[in-house]
Amino acid sequence: MLNAGKDLAAVLHALQVSESTLDRWRSQYGGMKSAEARRLKELEHENKRLKMVVAELTLDNRVLKHAAEGNW
Repeated sequence: MLNAGKDLAAVLHALQVSESTLDRWRSQYGGMKSAEARRLKELEHENKRLKMVVAELTLDNRVLKHAAEGNW
């Protein structure tokens, strides 16, 4: 839209995005291409999933240790 000659305020209004959101996106994803940003999001999602798996396994491990000690 910017390349078509619209000013920034009109583009932000059309996309229903605030200027502060645009600034945050630029600071976070500034020099990235869309493929790089997409890959970053995928990695963040995978990291979150792996942290959940580790938490579940840690809990399972604690339960098994507790049961093996006969403290139930």
